[in-house]
Amino acid sequence: MLRGVGVSPGLAIANAVAVRWSLPNVEDRTVAPDEVEQEILRLHDAVSVVAEQLGDLRQRTLERAGPEEAGIFDAQVMMVQDESFLAGVEALIRKNNLAAETAYDFKALELRNAWASSRTAVLRERLADLTAIQLRMLAYLMGRTTEEVWLGDVDEQMILVARELLPGLTVQLDRDRVVGLISEEGTRTSHAAILAHSLGIPAVMGVRSAMEAIPPGALVMIDGQAGTVIVDPTSEELEVAQIQATRRAKLEMQLEAIVHEPATTPDGVRVEILANVDLPEEVETAVRLGAEGVGLLRTEFLVIGRTAMPTEDEQTEYYRRVGAAFGGRPVVVRTYDLGGDKFPTAFDAPQEANPFLGWRSIRVCLDSPEIFRPQLRALLRAAADRAIHVMLPLVITPDEVLRTRELLAEEAASLAAAGIRAARTVPLGVMVETPAAVLLAERLARDVDFLSVGSNDLTQYTLAVDRGNARLAGLFNPLHPAVVRQLAAVRDAAAGAGIASSVCGEMASDPVAVTLLLGLGFDRLSVAPPAVPMVKWVVRNVPHAVAREAAVAAVAADDPAAIHAGLREVLGRYLDLRLVDPGGALPRVSSGTSLPDAY
Repeated sequence: MLRGVGVSPGLAIANAVAVRWSLPNVEDRTVAPDEVEQEILRLHDAVSVVAEQLGDLRQRTLERAGPEEAGIFDAQVMMVQDESFLAGVEALIRKNNLAAETAYDFKALELRNAWASSRTAVLRERLADLTAIQLRMLAYLMGRTTEEVWLGDVDEQMILVARELLPGLTVQLDRDRVVGLISEEGTRTSHAAILAHSLGIPAVMGVRSAMEAIPPGALVMIDGQAGTVIVDPTSEELEVAQIQATRRAKLEMQLEAIVHEPATTPDGVRVEILANVDLPEEVETAVRLGAEGVGLLRTEFLVIGRTAMPTEDEQTEYYRRVGAAFGGRPVVVRTYDLGGDKFPTAFDAPQEANPFLGWRSIRVCLDSPEIFRPQLRALLRAAADRAIHVMLPLVITPDEVLRTRELLAEEAASLAAAGIRAARTVPLGVMVETPAAVLLAERLARDVDFLSVGSNDLTQYTLAVDRGNARLAGLFNPLHPAVVRQLAAVRDAAAGAGIASSVCGEMASDPVAVTLLLGLGFDRLSVAPPAVPMVKWVVRNVPHAVAREAAVAAVAADDPAAIHAGLREVLGRYLDLRLVDPGGALPRVSSGTSLPDAY
């Protein structure tokens, strides 16, 4: 069994077909001085052709998947036409008499190296888009075919195995032939994952060494929910999978029935279930799956990978558009969480020995009013007719909140003086992501309108465990007693001040952890859009009084295993653990896929 990240639900069983492709080797070719302008013309011809190709892909995606997914290729067109990047390519051509393909390849590799070294999910996910564009541009400039991959003449159903899946490839797949996808790279919010999900193709990404571990032609069973890949499954494994798939089909029917129902416990306690949104294309999914607003709207995608900061008008339009999608429900916008490895290309980022404990998040914003003030103005403008709330990341002192309030007041006054329609103020909250913020939670609660726990960073900073380090994965545990007690402290601080409390980290989508958060009394849980129905289902089945008893026991416990076991036992009284355990649940068999007759 291999493990990865389940990005598109479904059970698929078929023989593996390896997809092997790589960027071409580009020679360091130079041209005569009088040929330089011709190379510039070739560069822009390539841009026009590739933009047209991407436009065709956009139309095909629109027809097969929908407008949100089609927008993926709008983003690629913007990337291929980026004036700043092309200006850098032109400069190389003119300065060094380089051929267009040589200069383009150099600049693309320069950008690729910068993004590949990042630990930021948004940047890593955009690498596939950069690869797709680079392949097409170099193919045209070098006179080669623009096909990203050749599947051969295989007629029967197959599961594709690749190092990386590109959006352009994914959308062109024949759903009758390709019943599953496996890749070594990619995450839940990568463009290829979004497209696979929309097209209904089960997919598992982030499977290390998949190309080596899965022999071509081997029978493979993938679970796009649990993120597992079984090579050469036994008849017993196939039989168990079929049983679990039947159970999962029944669960899906139950989840569909409650998508737009409120998350109210059997004993009448109401909990709001909101969505975490990274990218614009996730908004429609969140609405469709019954999210009651946005608990965390990340704004880094507006700047990461761009050569210039977005304008105030661009930001205002985006915030208004998300707000409109949710009607009068709250949309909590996190201000720029820049720093660490998340800086826009045009930003003069410092070199730091430990950037994740350095100049980042609210520190960057307060030190860079030329970035922060336009964002605050855009938020105030959007809040004039939308339920926009503002949340500050990585706050550790009350002064950071007070300084932000001063800036908001100044920008509100400036907008009013200019006759620009805007809200006079907005609800302001903070993300509690460090032990420092927890210890000051009561004080912070007096200055804000809500507290929201970022459980991923709170766990990381409390346990001194890098959440991105696979070697330490076993130590990264949000149910560690030190984390559990801090969660209780934050909730108590919010309740004491009479303000709302929420959790917007990944633990809020784990059914076992949801039992704890429900018992602790958090008002809101914000999760990735696909997890919204499951979290609602848990809340609607577990009585708050029982969850409260379990939470009291968890806060008093000293052993992480005991905490997990106690919460799991309580959850198991009301739900079939085989369905809610992320490691054990198998989704339904995808349409058109069935178990081999031999089994």
